[in-house]
Amino acid sequence: MKTFFFTTCLVLVHLAAVSQTEEEAIRESLQSYIDGSSYSDPEKIIAPFYEDARMFLYHPEKPIYLLSAKEYADLFKKREKGKFNGRVGTIISIDRSNDIATAKVEINIDSGKMIFIDLFILKELKGKWKIISKAATRMPKE
Repeated sequence: MKTFFFTTCLVLVHLAAVSQTEEEAIRESLQSYIDGSSYSDPEKIIAPFYEDARMFLYHPEKPIYLLSAKEYADLFKKREKGKFNGRVGTIISIDRSNDIATAKVEINIDSGKMIFIDLFILKELKGKWKIISKAATRMPKE
């Protein structure tokens, strides 16, 4: 009985460690995007994205504003790289199922003047978590 209990505990600890490691890897991918967009670093923005990923972004005059990760990163090239630009990203939630995950990130720009919600779909590809899609909306002012 003691052996069964000990073995069960070891399996549960291992599963918890693997799960935590996977969540940390997902957070690392999301944080690369957040840091890149907060400090105008196109390479950090592009790095966590799958090469054919699409972004469905908010635009006040278009129902769908579709960009690739490279096109989105290019929007930051005119800003000073490495200088904080007023964007603060916070990971709100992550939900992982095997080799896919969803995540919700809040983007606060200029101390609440604009707030966006970004929803991400990620997939583990060759041992790395890649963003395969992103959708964003601008939250209405209260």
